[in-house]
Parts: sequence; structure tokens; C-alpha cells
Amino acid sequence: MAKIENRQQLQELRAACVAAAKKEDRKLIICAGTGCVSSGALLIHARLVELLEARGIPCAVELEDDHKEGSVRVTKGGCPGFCEIGPLLRVEPEGWLYTRVKVNDVDEIVEKTVLKGELVERLAYRDETGKLYAKKEEIPFYRKQQRVVLEHCGEIDSDSIREYLSVGGYTALEKALFEMQPADIVNEITESNLRGRGGGGFHAGTKWSQVARQKATPKYIVCNGDEGDPGAFMDRSVMEDDPHRMIEGMIIAGIACGATEGYIYVRAEYPVAVRKLRTAIAAAEEIGLLGDNILGSGFSFHMHINRGAGAFVCGEGSALTASIEGKRGMPRVKPPRTVEQGLFGKPTVLNNVETFANVAGIIEKGAAWFKGIGPEKSPGTKAFALTGNVVNTGLIEVPMGTTLREVVFDIGGGIRNGKKFKAVQIGGPSGGCLTSEHLDLPLDFDSLKKAGAIIGSGGLVVMDEDTCMVEVARFFMNFTQNESCGKCVPCREGTKRMLEILERIVAGKGREGDIELLEELADTITNTALCGLGKTAANPVVSTIKYFRSEYEAHIRDKRCPAGACARLKRFVIDPELCKGCSKCARNCPVEAISGEIRKPFTIDIAKCVKCGACVANCAFGAIREE
Repeated sequence: MAKIENRQQLQELRAACVAAAKKEDRKLIICAGTGCVSSGALLIHARLVELLEARGIPCAVELEDDHKEGSVRVTKGGCPGFCEIGPLLRVEPEGWLYTRVKVNDVDEIVEKTVLKGELVERLAYRDETGKLYAKKEEIPFYRKQQRVVLEHCGEIDSDSIREYLSVGGYTALEKALFEMQPADIVNEITESNLRGRGGGGFHAGTKWSQVARQKATPKYIVCNGDEGDPGAFMDRSVMEDDPHRMIEGMIIAGIACGATEGYIYVRAEYPVAVRKLRTAIAAAEEIGLLGDNILGSGFSFHMHINRGAGAFVCGEGSALTASIEGKRGMPRVKPPRTVEQGLFGKPTVLNNVETFANVAGIIEKGAAWFKGIGPEKSPGTKAFALTGNVVNTGLIEVPMGTTLREVVFDIGGGIRNGKKFKAVQIGGPSGGCLTSEHLDLPLDFDSLKKAGAIIGSGGLVVMDEDTCMVEVARFFMNFTQNESCGKCVPCREGTKRMLEILERIVAGKGREGDIELLEELADTITNTALCGLGKTAANPVVSTIKYFRSEYEAHIRDKRCPAGACARLKRFVIDPELCKGCSKCARNCPVEAISGEIRKPFTIDIAKCVKCGACVANCAFGAIREE
């Protein structure tokens, strides 16, 4: 595409893209998100194109101005979020959603849907009762969602800047350049009460205003796309499926604060996101939406990508900027804050992907629109990665203030296999545990803080009755300890001591006083660690002790795991009423822990037993059970 040099040319190009999209008779959008690609989505896309061309049906893979009547566009869209039932195929204009699509299904899709306009019912979503939901918006998983940041994910081809323009892309940038002053932009973001979606919930407008009034130059806009929490993939989805939305927000931040350079810090483990971002930046530069003198406005903005090596600590602001500078990613003492001395020692706006992705909507539609979603003090929506022992897993976006019950049972479909809900770990290693007493708790910054948890980046791990909460605490502490940068003693040594205690407890070697020692160490680390990640490292342990103290006590005093999940605490016993004395269990025990006489009940020596389960597998009478 030719470079556009003024506002009018941008409007003309956008209008052409909108018109081209409206002309399309039928569009098949195959999910090309990471999850669906791993299940063969690209093979499905290739087969669709191959079969349509073989049938002589005009087929396009990109948005085209020269639309051929009766043509079908087969495009690779982003992730619609319902990862549990992928690969997914969206059918337009009907809005049908096909699930668990296989390459072998393509012939039927072409025959029925493309040629006859009929629904392939067997590929449509059905709930547990068998009720059919043809359209995406009708499916219970989507019904209570409000997709703002994820609005275009699964709807457009993220590799095409023309598709982003066809849904109104860069309208907010145009408004910021030609209808607003920098102070107006800052005021709009401040008025919207947009809070950072990366964990702390700091007010974005406050941060922008602090950088805007700094006299030192140059200034920088930095996007934190590191996303190191286990089970979190919200930012990845935006970077892969709608990168221009985030880029547009960063450019607007540059206008507001007087910055001409932007940096995106993204994990190297996200190769697809890196490729998509590079493609998007190159396309924006090619047509003049990035670079020097954007649209003839006199404003210039250049963008760079830095790949991180996967260090969790680099999600912390000062460690992240140090990593971009080529130094070891380690936090520093504050003040000075990042807004005063951030990247290369200059004033820096540092927000995460989801925060920047909210900016364009606020500038285009106004602060009042944004504040109309969710509670007053935590407006807008929040994307969550819903995982764990829940029926429907995937990426969701709901208004702030949506209750945990609505997320787990209405959107998530409840607990798998009819099990009982036990808890949710929210906010990853820095977050906390919510229990059944919190099911009606609104998910917003202030409500969660009162409950002793944080939203964090948005990970939601659902746990059922068979989950050991001591093991959950050990898992997250192991992650945090491995990821500690080692700069400060409280985090480096304190998390190691806590991990050793937790490992001893789940191994059946816990001692009286261990719980109190964990609480004391947690208090010390929280109050003395250098950075925010260190200060929150003990949260999973503190919250599980608070709500599940009896499980810790059972592990320590009774050498028993109430959930039956800790292998070292399992006990196998032989029911004398059911045992026939055949000796098969004893003959298959690898450590000779089972003894007895033929035709009389056998017994297991608990001290010798290694809990391998061989006896259970070999007993033909069901006489051996686990306690």
C-alpha cells in the first residue's frame, strides 16, 4: 500500500477497507491462535482453500477491493477464547461457530455451508444436556462476557492492517493527532479512571500526567508484554490477534506525554507474538502510521521490540527497563520512580498490553463510555485466563465487578466431573486464594484487595475437592523461588526456606511449629523484600494457611493428605473382609511390604510401602484401598 500523508488519505483508505468488508458474501474464519494451531487449524485452512479452488469457487485469503460475486474468503483469525473446544471455525454472515473441526470435516462444510447455506449441526456447540447453540453469542460461555479488549480477536486477520482499518482502526489516533491537545488526552485517560491491568491497578492517567510534566527528554513509552505468570495468556492473545490495537494505544500515549520512542518487551517464548508484532509495526510504518511526521501532523513515533529471556522478575518495571538496556534484569531501589528515571534514565510510561489496548476505545468513545462499564472505582473490563478443574477453559473478558460465581459456574460451566468447588488461585504466584465464601465477591481491584488477593495479570486457576492446598502453595513457592533474581536476601533466602518447609510437609516430614515459621517468614519477606514481586511472593502460602489451616495440620500431625493428592502421604490398606488371601498383591509388591498366609487376609507394612499402587492394580477382589 502507498504511504498516506494526511488525515484525509487515512479516512479514504479506511472507508475503502470498510466498503470491501461489507461486500463480502461469505467468510470462513479459522482460529489461528496458538491452541487451535497446535490442533491442526492451519491444515484446515489449507484444505478449505484447496477444496474451494478445486470446485471453482472464487476464494480469497485477504481483504480485497476487487470483490468477485459469489466468492468466499477463508481467513486466519485470532483466538475467540473458547480453547476447550478448538479448533474453531466462524461462519459469516450467519455467525455460526463450528467446534472441534477436523480436516475430514472440510468437505461437509463446503457442501452444506458454502454451497447450500446450511448448518452442519454435528459441528455446532452442544451443552451437557445436548442443547444446540449455533451462534457464538448464544453459547453460555460467551453470554455473560463483554469483549472490549478482545473485541476483534477471532474476528479479523491480525496480519492485515487493512482488516484493522475495516473495523475502525486508528480512528482514535486520528482524533488524538488532529482534535486533541496532549493535555486533553491525559485528562481523558485520567477521567476514565483506567487502572493498570498488569497487577497493581495503578491509575494510568496519574502515571501519564507525571511523565507529561517531566522536563527531561527524551521520554519513552514501554509496553510490558512479559506475562510470566503460570497459566496466563491474556497479553499473548492481544499481541497475536489484535496487535494494532495495542500499538495504537502506545502511539497515543506518546502524543500525550511527548515521547517519540516506544519499546515492546515480549517474552522470547512467544515467537508468534513477536512475528505478529513485527508484521504490524512494518505495515504501520509502510503506510505512514508509524515513523516520522505521522499523517503530516509533525509528530513522530518509532517502535522497537525487545525479547526477554523468560525471567519472571523482568515483569517488574525497573528490572524490565534494565533488561531492555542490556543489563541483568534486576529491580532497583525506588525512588526515583520509572516516571522520573525509567528507560535509559529518562521519564518513562510503563503499562502492560491490556492497559494500552484499552486506550483507543477511551479516546474514540470518551471516558464516560468506559466508566459506564463495571464499578465506579474499577471501571472497564478485565481479561482472565480461566484454567484448572473447570468445564470450560479458555480466555474470557468480563466487566469489572463480575462475581467469581458467574465466572466459574455461568461462564466456566462449573467444576468438572461433578466435583465440588474448593478454591481459585487468582493473580498467579503474586496472588491469593479465594474459597467458596468468596463466590459472590465482585472481581475488581478494591474488593479483591480487601479479601487478601489481587487480580494480578488475570490468571484464574480453579481447583476442586481433590486438590491439595499445601501442594498448591508448594507449587507456586517453587516457581517464585526459582525465579527470584537473588538481589535481596529476604526474597533469595526467605523463599528458599519457605519452599524447604513446604516440601518437607508434603513429604510427610512436617514438624510442629512449621505453620508458625511459615507465617513468620512470610511476614518478613513481605515487609523487607526489595521489589513488588518479592513482597507478594508469600501470598499463596499466607492465603492457603488462612483458609485451609486444617489441611496443613493434617499433613503435619496426622501425616495425612485430606485430598489424597500427596503421593508420599498415601496409605494403602487391605480390607480383611474382602481379601481372599491369594497372595497376588504380595507377589507383585516391588519392596516386599505385603505379607500374610495363603487363604488368610494379608497386611501392608506402611513403613516399607513406597505407594506405587502395584497392589491395587493386581488385586482382583477390590480389597485394597487408598486412605
